[in-house]
Amino acid sequence: MLEIVDLNKSYGEKQVLTGVDLIVQPGEIVGLLGPNGAGKTTTASIVAGLTPPDSGTVRVDGIDLARDPRQARRKLGFAPQELGVYPTLTAQENLIFFGRLMGVGRKELASRIDKVAARLGITPFLTTRAHQLSGGQQRRLHTAMALLHEPDVLWLDEPTVGADVSARQDLLDEVRSLADRGAAVVYATHYLPELEVLSARVVVLHQGRILAQGSATELVERYAQAAVSLEFASGIPASLNGFLAAPGAAVLESRRLNIPTNAPGQLLAQLFATLDTDTEHLLAAEIHHPNLENAYLAIMRAADAADQPVEGIRDAVA
Repeated sequence: MLEIVDLNKSYGEKQVLTGVDLIVQPGEIVGLLGPNGAGKTTTASIVAGLTPPDSGTVRVDGIDLARDPRQARRKLGFAPQELGVYPTLTAQENLIFFGRLMGVGRKELASRIDKVAARLGITPFLTTRAHQLSGGQQRRLHTAMALLHEPDVLWLDEPTVGADVSARQDLLDEVRSLADRGAAVVYATHYLPELEVLSARVVVLHQGRILAQGSATELVERYAQAAVSLEFASGIPASLNGFLAAPGAAVLESRRLNIPTNAPGQLLAQLFATLDTDTEHLLAAEIHHPNLENAYLAIMRAADAADQPVEGIRDAVA
């Protein structure tokens, strides 16, 4: 289990984290979302023991990080976004080095390398120097090094950046498998569909505070809305001015009109009827169904509009 309680951190006058609370249970995957500067990297750095918090508590499998950092770190697998491989060493040598660093015995290490290499599809290039690997292969190796000591808590930061389709699927399968075996996993990403594939509990971090959390389904039901979009060959026809005049309804983007709605089919029929002969200028008409991306953007818009975390957003799906 990973427990983060009332975590606070500032750099000078800039408050980076404000009262962050997060518990990740064994067998659970938590998807951490947030824009750049939200505090995700700072939180990860504190959990990894690389940066001290101003206040708050981090426990890794019940071990207080501040009181026993060495033992807590042995329970943690950490793969930051920046690659941590030694370029002149082979993939296997990198794995041996980091395995020994994390306290894996020599007899156990060889079998663990074989297992993790097979699971992440890196067996064919174990004898290749890291600098000769592709970006996706280096990302797999980087993640494999965090898994060698079979951690109880795993923190992955953007693990599929630069990975091809095959590598991404291998990584997602392994993350799901780790959780099924009892690991508590934090998965920070900008690729929202991955969190839906992983059936993750989603936590949205913004300006150092948790704004919302819940399953993807819960957040979509609470925040997302369907939309209809129309794209025209030139400007938006004057016949649609009434839709543009409605406060907070339509969004005009160049030659595209986007209108959020709870009844997309009815709205689309109404738009066609209003356009009448102007449909000859229509290039495309689409219905966008609610999804996690819609929900995330709605949460961000609400927070930005308030210029601070509002109570209705922070007290999101529990």
